[in-house]
Amino acid sequence: MKAAEKGLGISTAAAAGLAVVLLVVGLAIGAFAIGPAVSPARVETVRVTERVTVTAAGLPSEVTIGALLPLTGDLASYGENSRAALELALSEINDYLKRIGAGFTIKLVIEDTETKPETADAKLKSLHARGITLIVGPQTSGEVRRIKGYADSNKILLVSQSSTAPDLAIPDDFVLRFCPDDTIQGPIGPRLAKELGATHIIYVWRGDAWGDGLYRTSSDEAKKLGLTIAGEIRYAPEKKEFSAEAATLADTVKKLINQGVDPKKIFIEYVAFGEAVAFMSAAADYPELAQVRWFGSDGTAQLAEVLQDPKISAFVANVKWVNPLFAPAENEKKQKVMNYVKQKLGREPDAYAYAAYDILWVYALTILQVQKVDADLIRKAMPEVARSYYGAIGRVVLNAAGDLAGADYDLWVVQKAGDKYQWVKAGVYSFTTGAFSWTPGFSL
Repeated sequence: MKAAEKGLGISTAAAAGLAVVLLVVGLAIGAFAIGPAVSPARVETVRVTERVTVTAAGLPSEVTIGALLPLTGDLASYGENSRAALELALSEINDYLKRIGAGFTIKLVIEDTETKPETADAKLKSLHARGITLIVGPQTSGEVRRIKGYADSNKILLVSQSSTAPDLAIPDDFVLRFCPDDTIQGPIGPRLAKELGATHIIYVWRGDAWGDGLYRTSSDEAKKLGLTIAGEIRYAPEKKEFSAEAATLADTVKKLINQGVDPKKIFIEYVAFGEAVAFMSAAADYPELAQVRWFGSDGTAQLAEVLQDPKISAFVANVKWVNPLFAPAENEKKQKVMNYVKQKLGREPDAYAYAAYDILWVYALTILQVQKVDADLIRKAMPEVARSYYGAIGRVVLNAAGDLAGADYDLWVVQKAGDKYQWVKAGVYSFTTGAFSWTPGFSL
């Protein structure tokens, strides 16, 4: 404990008392795993009935945390999901802080980035001008890349629930990410293609920090597996109309078929955000694109906008478009967040909403420990606090770069249920074994 106290600038007496407080807080909310070898299903909780008093002499009565969310733009539904999860976490946290006599509460200020890096930049600077240096988000890697330099220079802590670009995995910076980077997601598509017997892969992707990074990790794996990269279509992230791209993709597929390639051996990996709605609408006009296999990414898994147009829903359901998204653990906290978001928004949240919920909780627990609103101090303490926390996504173990160290990936498809389409989990990709397992009755 002494080494940690020295490194974090906490007095011995304060550290000893706060360690007890943090342990009690964790046990009281059922957040702390009992030893690193215990599986999530066996995590135990202790009911605390005594009132715990926490001295918060170094803190203001209200600690403000900012959130940069895409409430409009290409990931609007993801942003809405995260906002709802943060609202739940905020209510729980403040209730708990009052019950233990912490002496402070959390205030959350949410700003809409419009899913645009330049807007995220302006909103971060606005928050900073108001003295806010602790941030949840932003959601995308393009936004993180745009504002990272300013955050590092001004000691503003960014904790993103969903930025996954591998080139942003940088140790000792002011960016932490409660999700795995795309060195884990990238190989999934080519490995699935290989398992299904595909021989040719075509890439279509949005050309931003995230899309380019995911394309690189995926295409590198495709080459290692001996797949032929038969086409590459990169488009500007601000693009909204895709008739030309869809026509080019259809021509590429048609040429392969004319050369004797079985359509089932052709695999399209499409990496996108909400613009996928417009792209899939254009793609649905080409019969040959309905004959081949399709794979997506975490940028479109469970995207609510895909279900809003019957033409698009029918097309992606027909081709069994598989979209991977990192898998939260199954536990009571996840269920609680799910129920809250479903009641509020009428849909099941994406995995990153659970991560947003956990980020706010870990912020609060870390502030309790360090007893200062100091982004640098909180940045240094947070990984250890997170390691002892068990939340909606499960165990939060960050690697040397401050990213979630690993996770399995759920595989989502759109299916028709009655007269409506819905996202359904069709399988799981195992991070540790590289194997695919599918829900009984589902086949590709």
